[in-house]
Amino acid sequence: MSQLPVISGIQQIGIGNPYVHEAWKWYRIHLGMDIRIFEEAAEANLMLPYTGGQPHKRHAVLAINLNGGGGFEIWQYTSRKPVAADFPIQFGDLGIYGCKIKSRDVQATYNQMKKSGVEVLGDVSTDPAGRLHFFLRDLYGNVFEVVPSDNWYTRQRALTGGAYGTIMGVTDLDRSIRFYKEILGYDQVIYDVQGRFDDLQVLPGGNTEVRRVLLTHSDDRKGPFSRMLGRSEIELVSISGRTPRKIFENRFWGDLGFIHLCFDIVGMQAMEEKCRKLGHPFTVNSAESFDMGEAAGHFTYIEDPDGALIEFVETHKVPVLKKLGWYIHLKDRDPEKPLPDWMLKALRFNRKSD
Repeated sequence: MSQLPVISGIQQIGIGNPYVHEAWKWYRIHLGMDIRIFEEAAEANLMLPYTGGQPHKRHAVLAINLNGGGGFEIWQYTSRKPVAADFPIQFGDLGIYGCKIKSRDVQATYNQMKKSGVEVLGDVSTDPAGRLHFFLRDLYGNVFEVVPSDNWYTRQRALTGGAYGTIMGVTDLDRSIRFYKEILGYDQVIYDVQGRFDDLQVLPGGNTEVRRVLLTHSDDRKGPFSRMLGRSEIELVSISGRTPRKIFENRFWGDLGFIHLCFDIVGMQAMEEKCRKLGHPFTVNSAESFDMGEAAGHFTYIEDPDGALIEFVETHKVPVLKKLGWYIHLKDRDPEKPLPDWMLKALRFNRKSD
């Protein structure tokens, strides 16, 4: 019998943008995020704790890369102008600082990005685990880290896959390690190091003293989308010598930047009980099924120890060929069993070409 809740993996990273279609085109061209799962203009009326107590209209696109990895929920306010931080965001500030993107060949990806005119930060360097990696910015200044991976779902043209994790600024590293281990299953430490690091010098604030802990999960993920979403990692960083600021202080969820880290799960009631017992109760709960017009499910939010938003989605329906009424329905399935590859690979029919 399955032990609930089951985490399939990182479903998506939410990214607040000023122009959703311009942003998506950039992510398609440079990061291979060309499979549309849903696109909808609607009112976000359940996120009131994080939107000033008022519902707001928005336009959102969820896009994935069939190489595997998490998707991007590309998000734009339409009833208000999205707000940028009123201070320069620096490495170590609290919340989601950067999104990790996996690559088959880091050096080749770097060369391709430079040739394409992407703003790469410095050169390819080595992280504390001895892996090649580099940083880049998207067209709105969000930081992405390209890291190597041998965990792939299909072989598409793009050298990169989807979201592979995040860089999280935290205040109390040991407390945050417990949170990401006990609730999200990141129980394996790849490195735990402290000092000043050459590979971070290219980032604003990257020359400060910092403790860096890179976490992954020792067991492979299970669940309907686990093969496609794949493995992931979370890097927790805590700086010394400067008081970090909250990246989203005095701003709303949905404003510019990385707005949440979302996990696809099965067993929402079990997750609610688990989070409550561990002192991180749901702060938002869609209660039953939400309907994004094309996809449907049940979503909730919790906060990590420093207030970064973690979303859980229990997916009920995903469109494969909407015109023909072909949807993947997920209720009443074995919660640990992955969906057949032929079914998920059929999502290629939702590819947006440029």
